[in-house]
Amino acid sequence: MQNELKPIWGKIFNFDWKFGLFLILLICIPRFVLVLLGNEAGNMQYVGIIMLISAIAPFVFLSKYGRKGAGIKRPTNYGWLIIAFAIGVIFSVLLYFLGEMLYGNSYENWYNYIGKSYNIPEGIDQQNKLNLFYINALIGMTFSPIGEELFFRGIVHSSFANSLGDKTASLVDSSAFAIVHISHFGLIFINQEWKFLLTPTLIWVLSMFCVGILFYICRKRSGSILGAIICHAAFNLGMTYCIFYQMN
Repeated sequence: MQNELKPIWGKIFNFDWKFGLFLILLICIPRFVLVLLGNEAGNMQYVGIIMLISAIAPFVFLSKYGRKGAGIKRPTNYGWLIIAFAIGVIFSVLLYFLGEMLYGNSYENWYNYIGKSYNIPEGIDQQNKLNLFYINALIGMTFSPIGEELFFRGIVHSSFANSLGDKTASLVDSSAFAIVHISHFGLIFINQEWKFLLTPTLIWVLSMFCVGILFYICRKRSGSILGAIICHAAFNLGMTYCIFYQMN
């Protein structure tokens, strides 16, 4: 019988929900703190380290057999990669319209608050704005989609699925994904003080939960974690576009 974990880890852990919970606590707690500190300092450079650790976790812990089970393989349905991209863009734009409809240009609007971390200068000319957009879009379409999907829809999902099945595992990984995003919006740092926005946070967390489910569907339908990564990258592209060209 093949083991999902590498031999050295198989002596310590079982590949089950307990291992998945261990990974969530190991990665998500430091990430939550680092994002909050980044919002306070206006600098997210250290968050990239967590994304890197998240991305390499499957390669550190999992055997080749385990990585394949986590979706790290070629897609079986390439058409779903295109569908995944469309789903990501559409959901991000719908979330923009929801924020605008409910909260306008206030900091209760999730995209408006997240957008402040982009440090878009006032009065910036169109060419420089376009260049800044390209840089932020490239970062947004690589670091977090690769790191988060290999982690949440990859190794975490597979470990829970091994014990509880795919449907329950998708609820768990999407819940963890959603809760950790409270550090991005919900618990906000404005005017040199921290505030917690109850209702906007609930909407944001539910939205992140739903998008997490969509990422899993794209992984399942495409037959590869690449489907989730592409959907996530497209979501971040749509969000970045809305922040740069619909809100500024």
